[in-house]
Amino acid sequence: MLWRHGQTVWNAERRFQGQSDIPLDETGQAQAERAARLLAALRPDLLVSSDLSRAAGTAAALARLTGLEVTLDKDLRERSGGSWEGLTDTEIRTRYPVEHASWTPPDGEPSAVVAERVAGALHRAAEALLARGDGSARLPRRDSIPPDPPGRPPRAGMAENGLGPGTPTGLAVVASHGAALRLGMSRLLGMPEDLFGVLGPLSNCSWSVLGRRSGRWRLVEHNAGTLPEPVVLSDDR
Repeated sequence: MLWRHGQTVWNAERRFQGQSDIPLDETGQAQAERAARLLAALRPDLLVSSDLSRAAGTAAALARLTGLEVTLDKDLRERSGGSWEGLTDTEIRTRYPVEHASWTPPDGEPSAVVAERVAGALHRAAEALLARGDGSARLPRRDSIPPDPPGRPPRAGMAENGLGPGTPTGLAVVASHGAALRLGMSRLLGMPEDLFGVLGPLSNCSWSVLGRRSGRWRLVEHNAGTLPEPVVLSDDR
């Protein structure tokens, strides 16, 4: 589960944040706490975050509910925007009209580099989750997790790796940044660079869900803010 951080003052002012370390504002803190209450119900096994404070603060809200330790990974940082950082969209358009048209910060990080960096971090998170499959996964505190409703089918995504029902796969939650997550998941999904813009933006504190089936990554949900409804049969039935 790829979770974008909550709102910051610079988000509200429509400023390019990049790798500037801007903390959550009051709205962002409330967003993180609300989302954490939902995500805790999924009983995640692993919690990984960018080391920038807006992402780490978002992850901390979930850590408080689940008892999970937050693993920080600087490769989950947002795309570096160079001299664009701190500027509004209007200011960027005025000062850098050519670069703005292609959304390419002149002294920032190229999209392909960000995609490789973040995809590598996501692969490491998946490998760490797989290593916990021997039963050593850290489980959330049960007193903080609401029980499943009676008769509810198994949680969505638990057999997404294609190994069949009952195979322990677990759930990793990765707290990071909008562009970083979109580019990283685009790389995991095998998209060529000219299609990196196909996935729409992630709203503050929304998430996307990736799973594996038959050895390939697939996008299960994108820009969600509610818990997934379980799909009992395939959607062509």
